[in-house]
Amino acid sequence: MLVVRPAGPADFDALMELAVLSGRGFTSLPEDEPTLRARLDLSEASFQAGVAPPEAWYTLMLEDLETGSIEGVAGVKAGVGLKRPHFSFRVVTLAQSSPVLDMRFDHKALVLVNECAGWSEVGSLFLRPEKRKGGAGRLLAQSRYMLIGIEPQRFAEMVLAELRGWFDEDGRCPFWEHVSHKFFRLDFDQADRMSASTDGQFILDLAPRHPIYTELMPVEARDVIGRVHRDGEAARAMLEREGFRYQGLVDLFDAGPTVACPRDDIRTVRDSRRLRVRLGEDAFGEEALVSTGEVARFRAVRTPVLIDGEAAILGREALDALGISEGEMVRVKA
Repeated sequence: MLVVRPAGPADFDALMELAVLSGRGFTSLPEDEPTLRARLDLSEASFQAGVAPPEAWYTLMLEDLETGSIEGVAGVKAGVGLKRPHFSFRVVTLAQSSPVLDMRFDHKALVLVNECAGWSEVGSLFLRPEKRKGGAGRLLAQSRYMLIGIEPQRFAEMVLAELRGWFDEDGRCPFWEHVSHKFFRLDFDQADRMSASTDGQFILDLAPRHPIYTELMPVEARDVIGRVHRDGEAARAMLEREGFRYQGLVDLFDAGPTVACPRDDIRTVRDSRRLRVRLGEDAFGEEALVSTGEVARFRAVRTPVLIDGEAAILGREALDALGISEGEMVRVKA
């Protein structure tokens, strides 16, 4: 059985392996040991309420209980832009007209903004390639919303997700090469690592302060603004099924899109129910997403569940995977 559980310091080797597999442009999984170790320490403290709620960053691991292997990772940041700006480019339309010529022109432009400060963020969703079928990705993605639903007050009223932007088959990022590199003058990988492992002061120092007209860009850079990486299409589809929508914001480095949704309108948060567990001798009922009812003991699985009034009847394997006993509370999303 697959289970989603909190990450901790003991998961470093597995997290580093996933970071290497994730490839270029996956900013939230840098191949940087100090950054990943600090993230795991923060995750452990977050689940144990050892940090202020807005500063929490919950990292989740997808584990195969039969083999003990870690198959994927995901995360939830309770608040972004609190200690450093959370910059994006907003895609805007600038209208210009000439009464003399009786003509009007609408120009698309990118404007540096810091609009999402204080929002929560779901991200870092990555699975081993061989695990991207069969529902593992859906379990991992939805577990983030089950976590939010346990104690919504720990999280902001708006939740965002940033999707990786477009890279060519040879690993080139057209937007970085033709636009962002002109301002940052770094290799993409170096800028990506610095974005994840520093306080981001270099972004504040070097990011463009004036609108960038898209018509002045090469076509290959202009065409990838807001375009999702080929490996991110499934993630985008899952986000959209939960109610997330494109916000007209894109990443500074690769122009990947930002999507967002009000916390309480996220489908899994809205539709999951709090029920009391009863043990059934055998697994039966419709398959559903089930999580524990406490953040500190968070675990989530997909398993057959029979709903009987205010009770959820689960098999022994599911109870053991969740680490709970009969009579405890769980959250269930059919």
